[in-house]
Amino acid sequence: MIAHLQGRLVEKTPTEVVIDCNGVGYQVNISLHTFSLLPDSENIRLYTFLQIKEDAHTLFGFMEKAERELFKFLISVSGVGAGTARTMLSSLEPKQIINAIASGDVATIQSIKGIGAKTAQRVILDLKDKVLKVYDLGEVSVSGYNTNKDEALSALEVLGFNKKSAEKVVDKIVRENPDVTVETIIKQALKNL
Repeated sequence: MIAHLQGRLVEKTPTEVVIDCNGVGYQVNISLHTFSLLPDSENIRLYTFLQIKEDAHTLFGFMEKAERELFKFLISVSGVGAGTARTMLSSLEPKQIINAIASGDVATIQSIKGIGAKTAQRVILDLKDKVLKVYDLGEVSVSGYNTNKDEALSALEVLGFNKKSAEKVVDKIVRENPDVTVETIIKQALKNL
């Protein structure tokens, strides 16, 4: 409904700004990423997303259209609300989130405060295809070996190996030979564990 706001920056904190548009002050929630990009000048333009709930109409603002699109993707995931999406965009750069989703990097997504293992997996599962399509990332180059790595780690955990020690060994194997197959990773890891 409100695609962007352009006006005078009246107040600014790391979590919100107030923009005066012809005498009307709009309170806009922002991420730390947007806060870091805010210009020093008084005149400002933010791309916005208006969330309408029964008890509130909340505006979220972004300096970049790409960040707004990523925010929309994130809130489309079950269990990820606007507050959580804003926390994600405050904790990591949008590019880091996009790369983590594209490569199936659960640990990076889970490192964000308030994101558990199941939510991190759901974010990746729901958004991986969309992110690869929209941001035109080559699936093979970004996630080919990571998928093998994840499958190998999962198999080693099922076999009863400690996750941390298995990760170290598997990371080393993948670093030395990025095109290695799942079977080879598991075989080599079993020799080193």
